[in-house]
Amino acid sequence: MELAKMLVVISVLGTAVVYGTDVFCALVQRPALVAVDDRALVAVMGNVHRYGDRRMPAPGVLGVVAAIASAALFAVAAQWAQTITAACAVVILLAWIALYVRVSAPINRQLTAAATSGQVSANARVLQSNWDRVINARAILQGLALAALCLTLIV
Repeated sequence: MELAKMLVVISVLGTAVVYGTDVFCALVQRPALVAVDDRALVAVMGNVHRYGDRRMPAPGVLGVVAAIASAALFAVAAQWAQTITAACAVVILLAWIALYVRVSAPINRQLTAAATSGQVSANARVLQSNWDRVINARAILQGLALAALCLTLIV
């Protein structure tokens, strides 16, 4: 079961990257954006999403795939406590993905398009407000997944 434990560690590392990013956005980015004008908001967030949407899937996917693989290996080995905690992490990560795909990603694309075109969309603040509305939930989900993965290593 050393392979399963190594996969959990890999999942912890990948998930921690996304968790840290979401927590930073909730604690620092969101309140900081209130103080900038709409042009700066679109330029900054459009470019943040341009790079984030290309680069952040790597640690996120690594975390999810490693969590799924570890849960499967623990199940095959009939290590039920680890199977349950790893499977809980997987379910939580899938809930995060659903929230990201349904709410955050469409907003990211709109802000990226606006920044690319150099246009300030009339609804920039509404878009950012809708994005901000789910960042706490995203951070909490990532934190819970991370806790479940860590619990997997100690049960």
